[in-house]
Amino acid sequence: MKVLITGAAGFLGSHLCDRFLADGHTVVGLDNYVTGHRENVAHLESEKRFDFIEADISTAVERRGALSGRFDGVLHLASPASPVDYLELPIETLDVGSIGTRNALELARNDSARFFMASTSEVYGDPLQHPQTESYWGNVNPIGPRSVYDEAKRFSEALTMAYHRRFGLDTRIVRIFNTYGPRMRPRDGRVVTNFIVQALNGEPVTIYGDGTQTRSFCYVDDEIEGIYRLFMKGDHLPTNIGNPGEFDMRQLAELVLELVGSNAPIVYLPLPENDPKLRKPDITRARTMLGWEPTVSLRDGLVRTIAYFRGLLGTQRMGPRPSSGAVGSPA
Repeated sequence: MKVLITGAAGFLGSHLCDRFLADGHTVVGLDNYVTGHRENVAHLESEKRFDFIEADISTAVERRGALSGRFDGVLHLASPASPVDYLELPIETLDVGSIGTRNALELARNDSARFFMASTSEVYGDPLQHPQTESYWGNVNPIGPRSVYDEAKRFSEALTMAYHRRFGLDTRIVRIFNTYGPRMRPRDGRVVTNFIVQALNGEPVTIYGDGTQTRSFCYVDDEIEGIYRLFMKGDHLPTNIGNPGEFDMRQLAELVLELVGSNAPIVYLPLPENDPKLRKPDITRARTMLGWEPTVSLRDGLVRTIAYFRGLLGTQRMGPRPSSGAVGSPA
């Protein structure tokens, strides 16, 4: 197959490029580096089956160069994904979830390609159902600070289903739960990177709220395998891909400090508005349809992730994040 992956220089996008290439497919990656990083795809520069285009899927994308040929699949992963990013880039987040999704869908429709939409567990908002099944409609504040991401993804799902129903487009929708691993951006504001980078730098580890809010953490290798299987043999309905193991923020912070070997203190900051208190996927659908479930424990995944960030110590990437005045939850 020949596939186009938007957001290819991002955390998940770059790993997905690797997964398709490992199975012998041809990949064209597209990214504008707003939150992606060149280092994430630098190892693919000599790969003959990989082309990269620096472009914004939210603007008109001309069919020339690497985009001139026909695609068998279009996978749309482009979007800021951490609260600090989408609070700093609210319009860009809404654009890539609306205009960007429309452009990606049109590329797929023109080529009669399979379309894959990377959605998120954020569509469930601050859930009143626990764990969250795909049939749950969510509890989202449409005008709150997190709405730029939540509603962008909810709109992306609606647009994807509209193309499926009106044009018969072969589509997939994945709802991604908290994922972590190598190639995450230091200081991206997500809870795993926050804790690891702070612990490695000997800084206080910051917990938002009282530490009792929960998340479920899926190691990147498991997440990518689930995404790949969903693209290859799933159906058009949304599918949760995440780890149902549930941990509160205090447990995560203590485990990170143990594995780093740090005595850094834990400090507590106010919980941001509309921050979900609980988050855990019901993965019955993925188990049944795809034969998939995660295999990497949180401890083992954190060991691998800490090793990656330890290798970045002393680099500019591990330095303080420039302040913009935006405040967001790290989870």
